[in-house]
Amino acid sequence: MNLLHIFAMVSFMQGFPMRFAPGWLAPGWLAPVMAVVLSAAAAAPLAGQVTSDEFADRRAALVAAVGDGVILAMGSAAPPQDYIPFHQNSLFRYLTGFTEPDAALIMVAAGDELHEILFVNPRDPGRETWEGIRMGPERSVEATGIPGRSVADLSSVVDSLLAHQQELRVVGPYQPAGVVQNDVTQRVRLLVEGHDGVSVRTINSEVNALRALKSDAELELLRRTVAITVEAHREVAAHLAPGRNEFEIQAVLEMTFRRYGSERPAFASIVGSGPNSTILHYNTNDRFMEDGDMVVVDIGASYGGYAADVTRSYPVNGRFSPEQRAIYQLVRDAQAAAEDMAGPGAAMGAMNAEASRILAAGLAELGLIEAPDATYETAMGTRAPQLQLYYMHGLGHGIGLDVHDPAPSPLEAGAVISIEPGLYVRPNLLTEVVADTPANRAMIEGIRPAFERFVGIGVRIEDNYIITRDGVEWISPAPREIDEIEAALAAPRAGADRNAEWVEWYRRMR
Repeated sequence: MNLLHIFAMVSFMQGFPMRFAPGWLAPGWLAPVMAVVLSAAAAAPLAGQVTSDEFADRRAALVAAVGDGVILAMGSAAPPQDYIPFHQNSLFRYLTGFTEPDAALIMVAAGDELHEILFVNPRDPGRETWEGIRMGPERSVEATGIPGRSVADLSSVVDSLLAHQQELRVVGPYQPAGVVQNDVTQRVRLLVEGHDGVSVRTINSEVNALRALKSDAELELLRRTVAITVEAHREVAAHLAPGRNEFEIQAVLEMTFRRYGSERPAFASIVGSGPNSTILHYNTNDRFMEDGDMVVVDIGASYGGYAADVTRSYPVNGRFSPEQRAIYQLVRDAQAAAEDMAGPGAAMGAMNAEASRILAAGLAELGLIEAPDATYETAMGTRAPQLQLYYMHGLGHGIGLDVHDPAPSPLEAGAVISIEPGLYVRPNLLTEVVADTPANRAMIEGIRPAFERFVGIGVRIEDNYIITRDGVEWISPAPREIDEIEAALAAPRAGADRNAEWVEWYRRMR
């Protein structure tokens, strides 16, 4: 059978509504045809170095995990407003690599047979003049190895399938209980309307279990996106100076992302100086940095869909003050301890416990808490560790297609994680955060002298690691030791071509 015969059969399928026999089995001749089509397209790369073979293996692994039945994987819808960039949801991208909007994938598994159809927007030259060329059903098989049909046929195909099924398994951000329903939820609900006996079950957890360990192709993409992010940090160090605005640093680092092929930041870039360094997810990025400030730069490129997440904390004037140095070194020591524990079989909880032990001991020595195991009274009347006044987030997370990606616990070779301890001496800690109780007043009086020395200092250090058979591979080697950072900041400042007067327009406008 040659490819022309295959194309004719696939075209026949695309031209007529698809019907499945009772028991939803596809016609017997379809399986060998699909096998040859998949084989012919297997080498086509779709997302960086990930081939259609690998995407097919992922889908087969999902079917093996959930068994026979009908699976509907939903891509994200096009943004409702014109000109807003489209980003495919990670679950759909993981299974298909397809990055156009409005797409859907149906998989029907029965015994050893798996039949798949990718539903995509058809070609439309008029729309494409404004929005860009679409792949269309005709070309989707070339890129994905999955037979394509127009997304307009999705409803009729789902109707045919659900006439013989009691359950529809859904992959994607389907959240029917949400107060505000996202695009995937709305589209799925419309598709199952009228099928009262059919239950809908998400199988995202099964997909996430597959995503926890990365393939060689994924690891290479992650190394690349992290390398671009490290280069952005080097550009940050070259442009930092008192008097410059946070948005200038954001502009420099995001230019570096795009210069090297990153499609976008993996998350909103955080450039928080002075008091903003103590806000975990600050991203307004519009404060003028001052001499004596620390600045936390928490950033990540997205390259081939894969996210980096690398954080460094810098003294804006190039030299750590004694107080900044003490906090920074304490965070770095905690990170190093967790890093030493990382490897196959390690538990993130145990790593966090060790990092927390070091942070608590150091804070007690600095006078910022009363003792390593000291507690305070929460607004709810319970007791919590005083450490949580300064360190209130987890030690790290998986990274991959999402900046917070699935990771196994305990860790295994092939997992990719971040390790990111931090300390944040918030200016309003003693006046607004800590509940006003007799016990807390006594604590406040005891730690106030140290607090006033360190107030406004925020430090987070975050690196990315691949878990290997023998330990870890550190893949984010931006300067991080105190002497390395000061050396990087001692180099001549870049930005001679910057129009300082134009930046000052913003200061005068505020």
